[in-house]
Amino acid sequence: MPRNEPTEFTDGADVERSLKRRKAMRYAVPVAVAGVAAATIGLVPAFAGVGSPDLPKISAQDLVAKIARSDVQQLSGTVRVSADLGLPSLPGGAGASAFGGEGERGGEQGGDGASASPQSKLMELASGAHTLRVATDGPDRHRVSIVDKAAEYSIVHNGAEVWAYDSGSNTAIHSTADGARRGKHHEAHKGRPEGLPKGLKDATPQDLAKEALKAAGDTTSVTVDGTAKVAGRDAYQLAIKPKQSGSTIGAIRIAVDAENGVPLKFTLTPKSGGAAVIDAGFTNVDFAKPDASTFSFTPPKGAKVVDGDKEHAKARQDFEAGKGREGLNKHHEALKHIKGGPDGFDVIGKGWTSIAKIKGSGSGLPSGKEQGAAGDAGKFLDSIGDKVTGSFGSGRVFSTRLVNALLTDDGTIYVGAVDKQSLIAAANAAK
Repeated sequence: MPRNEPTEFTDGADVERSLKRRKAMRYAVPVAVAGVAAATIGLVPAFAGVGSPDLPKISAQDLVAKIARSDVQQLSGTVRVSADLGLPSLPGGAGASAFGGEGERGGEQGGDGASASPQSKLMELASGAHTLRVATDGPDRHRVSIVDKAAEYSIVHNGAEVWAYDSGSNTAIHSTADGARRGKHHEAHKGRPEGLPKGLKDATPQDLAKEALKAAGDTTSVTVDGTAKVAGRDAYQLAIKPKQSGSTIGAIRIAVDAENGVPLKFTLTPKSGGAAVIDAGFTNVDFAKPDASTFSFTPPKGAKVVDGDKEHAKARQDFEAGKGREGLNKHHEALKHIKGGPDGFDVIGKGWTSIAKIKGSGSGLPSGKEQGAAGDAGKFLDSIGDKVTGSFGSGRVFSTRLVNALLTDDGTIYVGAVDKQSLIAAANAAK
């Protein structure tokens, strides 16, 4: 049997035709796996296994089509997710509280069920390594457990019932997944329980692969680059690379199950090298139907149980009664300074080097030379950002391993997965 050799296709139309070949295609099952939107990932030797299996040669176009045809609806297994975005450390632990960290544990903020809220878990997964146990049986039965050393967090979706449980605080939230509360909105999102945020469902290797393949076009190179063993299964490796030099993304690698087309691992590495920015992959996987008891949940004795539906209804009543409107009005007032309104911004460039431009209010950013609080704020910005100048004026560039942002002194923001020089060039060209 011939070894699989790298093959390439770069025609965006070919990719699109392959992806649309099946109108109702599924990228494996929408397992309820916690993770960060929009994600980034890298092959770790411990996940990939040993050896490169001999598999029949396949073209990149056919491998993309194989992913699109995949219709696996039942699986269980363990997923390892790691993230290394290179976010700056904020003094005084400000980062943790700002992103729903320690200050919200145990229900100290944000309501009685804060510690068990799925939303509170999103930012925790933005850094470090996490182990998840997942199971799915069709669109209405999912289970995901985030396993830490001393505690476990689980979300269980079984038909109309949704439970979220945090063993650390022994707190459970119960919600319903029927359409009574969501009306017409439910039909547009049928199968996704309201208590389960999008980011907690769409971070499997399958869903990450889907998002990456959307980007394939004339700015992208897509190749089949060898084979691998992932979670004990034979897999092809699909490599996706930007052709544009200004991108901070080095490559995306997707390990695709050779038998059923399910993406088993998704890797995004930065152009700067080093470890993957985020890594998500199965360490073991079974495509047999999970036992029905997997999707059953009963709160442990002594657990605090929160009625998620009542909490949601109370929050809505408070808002309609005027509570919270003041903050929303201030939010809308601030958005008036952003060109195009709440969803408005200009996009400069295309493909992997696209840059979003958000017009500021023109009031300017604080300077470290100012006195008092403004000066302190300016010094803080200087400590986490690089001062840059150009024909646009001056500003600061704030960097992670993947996404960079330029904040000009007039408050305009340029942000994208591009290098510093690309941001400066975009700002110069906009003047």
